[in-house]
Amino acid sequence: MTTPPDRDPDVAPPQLLLLDTASLYFRAFFGVKDLREAPDGTPTNAVRGLVDMIATLVGRFSPTHLVCCWDNDWRPDFRVQAIPSYKSHRLVEGSEEKEEAPPELEVQVPIIRRVLDAVGIPILGADGYEADDVIGTLTARHRGRMPVGVVTGDRDLFQLVDDEAGVTVIYTAKQGVRDAEEIHQADLRSRYAVPTGRAYAEMSMLRGDTSDGLPGVKGIGEKTAAALIEEYGTLEGLRAAVDSGDPAIKGARRTNLEAGAAYLDVAPTVVLVAQDAPVADVPLTLPRELADPGTLQQLIETYDLGNPVGRLMSALKVRP
Repeated sequence: MTTPPDRDPDVAPPQLLLLDTASLYFRAFFGVKDLREAPDGTPTNAVRGLVDMIATLVGRFSPTHLVCCWDNDWRPDFRVQAIPSYKSHRLVEGSEEKEEAPPELEVQVPIIRRVLDAVGIPILGADGYEADDVIGTLTARHRGRMPVGVVTGDRDLFQLVDDEAGVTVIYTAKQGVRDAEEIHQADLRSRYAVPTGRAYAEMSMLRGDTSDGLPGVKGIGEKTAAALIEEYGTLEGLRAAVDSGDPAIKGARRTNLEAGAAYLDVAPTVVLVAQDAPVADVPLTLPRELADPGTLQQLIETYDLGNPVGRLMSALKVRP
């Protein structure tokens, strides 16, 4: 995240951090080895880990605005209607809605929300949409107005990378939060041979993604998908070439692209994040005083969260 030029050095330049909250608390749950329990036996590693992560991010990037983006619906109907296999492998057996997750993590999610609420960090979701869509919508609202950093361990959000608009992805999957990578367009070019975030998304449609239940086009892997996007400019350009009988597309590749036409018709609906989800328009500035000190103190005592909450309050410079 770069600092805009020509600003008063005594005034913090505006910067927005958008947190893919579930991505972070899943990472905390599986990655934090401190498995201490609250006095009542409730596990707290995901709570402690997420609070520490936010403190680290605030300390490293010094944002002026911060949002914990939430999955109000982790498997939205509009995506399932387009591609029924979307995330179906993550469903609890016999359920059409519930995501499979360890019960030791599930019990911590309401505590996470209560801690964030009590501190005063905005939590934003939208009914019928994923956190990715909340991130996409808030990015669309603020891009160009201030640098935007999207904190996630999910490569799907590489589609939002836009150097000109000041949008980067702070990628936690490889190095964790403390040493998270900042992904720019040069990184997309060097790693995936695509020039932009949108090109990354279109490459991923062709390639498919087993982690999300997206089949892709048979016989087209990542390198071939990137080469096709490079040659034809866009997925739309590639499909137009197939439809017009471009002689350079022949044999099995032509057969597979033609067979995948119905999938490619709907893939953008599933892969591209929404930019117009009904996300509440609320103040996103960092809290400078606690929203609910009494509740926060109760949570600290009940779940033994004094150290991580103290680090977060110090990073935020909030007044108790």
